[in-house]
Amino acid sequence: MKNTIILSIIYLAFMATAIGQEKYATKTGEINFEASVPSFEEVKANNTNVSAVLETATGNFAALALMKGFRFKVALMEEHFNENYIESSKYPKATFKGTIQDFKLSEVSGKREYLIKGTFNLHGVDKNFEVPAIISVNGEVVMLTAHFVLQPEDFKIKIPSIVSNKIAKDVNVSVVFSLQKQ
Repeated sequence: MKNTIILSIIYLAFMATAIGQEKYATKTGEINFEASVPSFEEVKANNTNVSAVLETATGNFAALALMKGFRFKVALMEEHFNENYIESSKYPKATFKGTIQDFKLSEVSGKREYLIKGTFNLHGVDKNFEVPAIISVNGEVVMLTAHFVLQPEDFKIKIPSIVSNKIAKDVNVSVVFSLQKQ
């Protein structure tokens, strides 16, 4: 009897640890951004090869996007984005590391809004940020979507004066992550 109780306690401790370490991840997340100005050519790009990881026990969340993964309608715009603005050969990736505030996977039913506090690293610059996100769970898939605004000057991205009136000062960003249980 004593051995059964001890084994039960060890089993429960092991299961609590294993459950607490659940991770959800994707390598096919999506980031879209738009910095268009009315009456000028659309400044819009999409990247569908974004990696992200969510640790359910802690609410820790991280995402990584390779800058050369952004696709524009106009090839020349993509070239200027990579060579002149983002300098993707020097700064090849953008990252976000943060924590989803008050996140408990077991409490997510339907869609629920959360706040993710963390740090963006873009163009070699770290900036603390708070991002509102909508999270839902469907079986073993956690969906995370968010919309927020970035300003290029916050990341020391210089827009030449000759084109500054053709690119919005506020860049609207949206992300979609379909995170699978690992």
